[in-house]
Amino acid sequence: MTYSVAVSGASGYAGGEILRLLAAHPDIEIRTVTAHSNAGQPLVDHQPHLRSLAHLTLQDTTPEILAGHDVVFLALPHGQSGQYTDALADAPLVIDAGADHRLTSQHAWDAFYGGAFHEPWTYGVPELIVGHQGDQQDAPVKQRELLRDATRIAAPGCNASTVSLSLAPGAAAGVIDPSDIVSVLAVGPSGAGKSLKPHLLGSEILGTANPYAVGGTHRHIPEIRQALAAASGADPDGIRISFTPVIVPMSRGILATSTAPIADGVSDEQIRDAWQRAYGEETFVQLLPEGRFPRTADVIGANTALMGLAVDRSANRVIVVTAVDNLTKGTAGAAVQSMNIALGLPEDRALTVNGVAP
Repeated sequence: MTYSVAVSGASGYAGGEILRLLAAHPDIEIRTVTAHSNAGQPLVDHQPHLRSLAHLTLQDTTPEILAGHDVVFLALPHGQSGQYTDALADAPLVIDAGADHRLTSQHAWDAFYGGAFHEPWTYGVPELIVGHQGDQQDAPVKQRELLRDATRIAAPGCNASTVSLSLAPGAAAGVIDPSDIVSVLAVGPSGAGKSLKPHLLGSEILGTANPYAVGGTHRHIPEIRQALAAASGADPDGIRISFTPVIVPMSRGILATSTAPIADGVSDEQIRDAWQRAYGEETFVQLLPEGRFPRTADVIGANTALMGLAVDRSANRVIVVTAVDNLTKGTAGAAVQSMNIALGLPEDRALTVNGVAP
C-alpha cells in the first residue's frame, strides 16, 4: 500500500528534513507541500537539495488543502498547530512536529508557552522507557508500544528527547537520583527554525559560543521532566533539572552532557548495565563501548543517538554524553520512525544509522 502525505511548513528546516526522509520512503507518496508566506513558489526554491521533489509547488496551509491525505505532518512554529489539528479530525494519521500536543500538564504549558492548551498526543520517541513489565527491571516497556496504531503523534523537542533518552535508563532502574540533574548542551542554530533572527546570523555565531534560556526558562524543561517521570514512575515535581543550552557554530547537531547523582549502594556495573539493558537491542539509540564518547559529526544526517557513559566517583555522579542530529533523530527522524510504527511498517523504513562524514 502507498500512503499519501501532506507536509505543512515545507519551506522550513523541520519540514525540509521530513521531506528529505520521506523522499526515500518506498511506501509514501508526497502529494502536497504547504507553507505560509512562501505559498505559490516552487518547493525547490526553498529546499534546493531536494531535487527529486522539484515538481512540487508550495500551497497555502489550510485545513482544506491538508485534508484528504493518509498522513499529515505539521512542521509549524509552536502554538500554530492546534488551529489545524482541530480541523483535521477525519485525517487517519496526523504527526505534529511542534510543541502543541507534547505536554500533559496545562500548568506546564501555561508556564512555558502560553496560549491555548491542546490535548496531549502519543509521544513520538519510540525508544523511551515508560515502565516495566511487572516488577522486572530487565524488561522495560518502551514508548513504541503506545505508538502502535496511534492516530495522533507528537514528535519530540530535539533537546528534550536527547536529554530524556540520555537519563531515562538510570531513572527507570533507580541507579541515579533524578532530583539533581544538570544538562549542558551544545546545539546548532537550525533547531531555532529558519525564520530570520539577528542573534542567529552567521556573523553573530561564528567564532563564539552563546548561552541562551539560562536559569530554568527553556521550553523543553517540562517535556524532559514529563518523560523522566514516565520512565521512573516518579512525580514530575520530583524531577529537577538545571538545563543550559549553548549555541555553537555548527549548522546542525546536539551534544548533550547530562549528569545526575549516583543512587546509594549502586555499583559501577549496575549503572552501565541499566543503559545496556535499555538500548542493547535498539537500532537507533546506541551505547558506545566504555571509555568512548560521540561527536556530533558522527550522527549528521542519521537517525541515531550515540551516547557515552562515565561514572565519576569523586563527584558521585553519572555522566552521559549524547550526540544527535537535531533535525533528524531530534525531529524529523523521530516523526518518520513513529509514523512507520503507527502504520505497521518496518520501523527503520527510509531511516539510516549512517552519518555523513567528513
